[in-house]
Amino acid sequence: MTTSLSPTELDGLDLSVVTAFLHGRGIPLAGPMRAELISGGKSNLTYLLSAGNNGYVLRRPPLGTILPGAHDVAREYRVMAALAGSAVPVPAMTALCADDAVMGVPFYVMEAVPGVVLRDRDLVAQLPEGVRAKLGGTLVDTLADLHEIDPAEVGLSALGRPDGYLRRQLDRWLRQYHAIKIRDLDHAEPVAAALQASLPATGGAGIVHGDYRLDNVIVEHGDMSRVAAVLDWEMATLGDPLADLGALVMFWDEPGQEFNPITKGLTAFSGFPTPGQVVDRYVTRRGLAVDDLDWYLVFAKFRLAIILEQIHVRHLQGKTRGEGFGSVGDMVVLLLAQCRAAVEASPRIRTARTTPTIMSDR
Repeated sequence: MTTSLSPTELDGLDLSVVTAFLHGRGIPLAGPMRAELISGGKSNLTYLLSAGNNGYVLRRPPLGTILPGAHDVAREYRVMAALAGSAVPVPAMTALCADDAVMGVPFYVMEAVPGVVLRDRDLVAQLPEGVRAKLGGTLVDTLADLHEIDPAEVGLSALGRPDGYLRRQLDRWLRQYHAIKIRDLDHAEPVAAALQASLPATGGAGIVHGDYRLDNVIVEHGDMSRVAAVLDWEMATLGDPLADLGALVMFWDEPGQEFNPITKGLTAFSGFPTPGQVVDRYVTRRGLAVDDLDWYLVFAKFRLAIILEQIHVRHLQGKTRGEGFGSVGDMVVLLLAQCRAAVEASPRIRTARTTPTIMSDR
């Protein structure tokens, strides 16, 4: 979904600045620049730019105060530029502006990829069952392909520190929660403590997308079982690939089950594999044995809850643009309640009674 914007409504985007920036980089523009705010994402702001026959997409951080390390558009640009030509399809990068003085925040421009983002159930329902089955397999295979890439071979060996990744991730999201806290969330501290007390032994390291799911890819118009591009790399790093698998399974809805509050049943249709089949396909592709996925599932929900709480706070401050933000606060409460229930039901996660400790990330 897109929202057309007149020049007086372009809050967060100065078209004259963007036009001058692209001209300065030698990017051809066949006509005056127009923009539309692309709805769907609730983090970085995304605009569809058009100038005659030229189509581009611009990404910039959200409005308001940005916590250190969050909404790193330069990281997004760097990762996608590095993955160009790899087994993982990404949009072609056009230009990065890392200088805040140009538009007040960093931003980047990439080519618009033809295709469809399956953001709502009505779109998914129109797909034939066989297409849904193939698409489910393609999603899993694309994630496995990403995790098989050697970061050094694509110039991403300095993207992150794989050692201690899970511990630092827990620390980061707990720290972010305390930094933006405006209300007491009943289960946040106990869940964090339980996860800290039951950290799994990290296996091999790889490139972690950080938010991989059905509505973060573009599928081809002509064959919607094929992925044309993987989007939203702002949380990409080097770490434990099973964190991505846990997130994908968390977002993988099934018919007759409670839907994830973000994806809201996108995969709850006949044809799509079950979550168990998703895991089986992934581990078979990569030759792995996974026996602690329940930890990664709880971690994925906990992290998502804190991310959404940040968005909820920005929304209360009037710093969000687009639709769908009014229910984000309720999503946070639901996700943390699900986390606590999963912790108590899991034989692999010990429920800690102590207050979680925030360790230094140095």
